[in-house]
Amino acid sequence: MKKTYAVPRSTPVLLAVPLLTGLYWLVASEGMFGSLLACVPGLLLVGGSMMVWWSPGEPRAYALTGLGAFFGVLLGVPWLLISGDEGLWALVGSVAGALVNARQSVQVIARVEGGAPVRESLKMDLKVALDEAVLGYFIAGARMPNGVQAAEACDQARALDETLSERGIYPQPERLHVAPPAPEADSVDSTLEHRWGVRYEAVQFPSAFRADDTLPGGAVWNHLDANRQVPVRVVRHSEPGRPWLLCIHGYRMGTPWMDFSLFGPNGLVNKFGVNVVMPVLPLHGSRRVGMRSGDFYLDGNPLDLFHAQCQALSDLRQTVAWIRGQDPQARIGVFGVSLGGYNAALLSIYEPDLDFVVSAVPVADFAETLWRVLPPAHQGYFTTQGLDEARYARVLGPVSPLSSATRLAPDRRFVLAAAADRVVPPGQALLLAAHWGVEPVWYQGSHLSIRRESQTLATVEQAVVAAGWRLPLR
Repeated sequence: MKKTYAVPRSTPVLLAVPLLTGLYWLVASEGMFGSLLACVPGLLLVGGSMMVWWSPGEPRAYALTGLGAFFGVLLGVPWLLISGDEGLWALVGSVAGALVNARQSVQVIARVEGGAPVRESLKMDLKVALDEAVLGYFIAGARMPNGVQAAEACDQARALDETLSERGIYPQPERLHVAPPAPEADSVDSTLEHRWGVRYEAVQFPSAFRADDTLPGGAVWNHLDANRQVPVRVVRHSEPGRPWLLCIHGYRMGTPWMDFSLFGPNGLVNKFGVNVVMPVLPLHGSRRVGMRSGDFYLDGNPLDLFHAQCQALSDLRQTVAWIRGQDPQARIGVFGVSLGGYNAALLSIYEPDLDFVVSAVPVADFAETLWRVLPPAHQGYFTTQGLDEARYARVLGPVSPLSSATRLAPDRRFVLAAAADRVVPPGQALLLAAHWGVEPVWYQGSHLSIRRESQTLATVEQAVVAAGWRLPLR
């Protein structure tokens, strides 16, 4: 789904706020150490706002400006305490720049990407500003293949495309995804832990997934030792026989404090009387192979995403098998957010007996989503080497929730979307909803505000009721 961008409504005066703030950071700081620190917000604000000025429909421009404003606020507070008026101007300018940038991004981009109308307000600007800063972090911190690595990535993409076509995977993606067995009882480790106010079982078992080493990148993937175990955090209700809610986290999450903050397992257990199960996706949390959780899932070699999604689907199905191994009559619902929303929707294609799926602020087409924030130099190089957006979408087709029909009845499919989502374009939720034949449930917020939106829990409750889970389940 290609995007077209409207002529911006913003005035040069408003666009000048982050630009002038960035210049102030660069010229007003004193001393070598202060100047080095000031370069971070200063260059991001100047560079990002100049990109906004010349390319008002460029998503990366608002993201980098938002990241610069975030650093400006972060560093402006100590500068204020140390130097007084100079720090005050830097802090005020950074806050104003963040809000102006957020309002511009909504007016210029969000309104032409489809979805629900955005109700503009200061509260909404604050939500969007946080989205832009996080997207800026994702873009600035992405490891893009260069030189020989970029050439190899293009060669591998062409080879993978040809192999999948020759093996008939495109018309029958289920041939790629063999149902994993439940983990053997003696291979499952379980300990009781208490962190961040949550008492939970830390369960771990070996992943049954092995990439096909005849596929490009498969043999390398199988040597990621840290990725061979599947950690699962479980918060059970005190009474047996309760339904199970499988919660799938987002990109760069997978650690207890982030996942507990997002899902609030204690609240879910108390409100719905369910057992909450939180598996860790490949390359995340304790499974990471880079410095940060999620490294190489969406950055690095573009084909890593293919193998990551193959394993994510297998690990989630293995987690479902583990649940059913303990409770053969288990009623299981799925709640996934962002990257987790993508995986929740994908899981619904291959697991036949799920009670419902709530796919929240989901990605639906990774090729489109990633291509829109790819640096122009990489876009051009990849395209000339035969790895354009169309081929990338085709290669990712076998691991896409849009590739096949979900097994869920229409009243058990829920797409929750943010009207002002700047991390995942709202059009992605529309794609999944159209594929499922349902209407999205919209909330007036951004991607990261989902954990504080009342509509989030209300949608989960709607799914619980539709599944016939007895309420109240206390």
